[in-house]
Amino acid sequence: MRFQDIPGLETSKQKLIEAVAANHVAHAQLFAGTEGSANLAMALALATYLNCLNPLADDACGTCSSCLKNAKFIHPDVNFIFPSSATAKLKREDATSEKFLVEWRTFLLSSIYGNVSDWSSHFGWENKLLMIPRQESRNIVKALSLKAFEGQFKVMIIWLPELMNANAANGILKVLEEPPEKTVFLMVSNDASKLLTTILSRTQQFRIPSFSDVEIKNAITVDGVTAERAAHIAYMAEGSMRTALQMVDGEDNETQDYFKNWFRQCFTYNFSELVKMADEFQKNGKEFQKELLSVGSSLMRESLIYSSAATEICRIPENELDFIQKFGTVFTAEKIMEVSPKLDEAQYHIERNANPKILFLDLSLTIAQIARA
Repeated sequence: MRFQDIPGLETSKQKLIEAVAANHVAHAQLFAGTEGSANLAMALALATYLNCLNPLADDACGTCSSCLKNAKFIHPDVNFIFPSSATAKLKREDATSEKFLVEWRTFLLSSIYGNVSDWSSHFGWENKLLMIPRQESRNIVKALSLKAFEGQFKVMIIWLPELMNANAANGILKVLEEPPEKTVFLMVSNDASKLLTTILSRTQQFRIPSFSDVEIKNAITVDGVTAERAAHIAYMAEGSMRTALQMVDGEDNETQDYFKNWFRQCFTYNFSELVKMADEFQKNGKEFQKELLSVGSSLMRESLIYSSAATEICRIPENELDFIQKFGTVFTAEKIMEVSPKLDEAQYHIERNANPKILFLDLSLTIAQIARA
């Protein structure tokens, strides 16, 4: 992974490059960004640049032995720690990152913007809870006790440290504060608020912004994707490259159509249909559930902006204006202000494994009451 492989985000790239050039690379950095951002990609690009044998002014060369190994994620001086779970042959505490490196590398090659659910599905853990076990802290200390084999720096990349066991997190505090010479920690988080304050205080935080609509549009405008469709996907993705790529590969209108039908059934008090939809909602899995609620929140927000005549910040594509106009006749600004927090609250509970069918039905009844009030 090189900086040029990441669409846009030139300011973020330049800051990292300048830090390396000035020899001001912090020994522990936290790449904080939302799901679908380039935080992992940026950390990998920095790791490649740090050990490039022939670095250019704005990127790694891409041709030296170090770059070629980093492109396959097999450089001996770049270590990975990531969430995992037990298997038929491994107990929870023994399921450490080194046991899954082959699968991890194929995941990185195919899903660099993926989240923990994608990684879980990639390996086949399905609905198991993934975490970074206590044993990993010992593995980190052991790995960093050895000097770099080939590169100038020993790099430790920890993906999603917010999923570390509390004992594992406490176990790396000393080495995080006083690492061996020429050692760089690159922690990649999608929710830094869940990290221990003792870890936050020992790292230099580097905020990775979400992708802009233009950056996403340029990245996905390839064979088979028209400029109009790319613009629509960029709008719906809301800065997430992961979401955008999924929409390119699949039916991007499916979730939106499901949301529209859901609200129609709520408005018409069609409870028999809502019960059927609740069953579908449960069967479709957590990622669909989260996506549906996220799409709903997005449409609610855009409808509110449109009804306020704030056209300068309105991002609704032309092909969605007709729906938004009709939607606004039923859901006034006051009703949107009531429903939107309910959608956000539902997403919060879905992420914490609430019963999706009960949640969907309860939310549907609430929306129906607000719509007909």
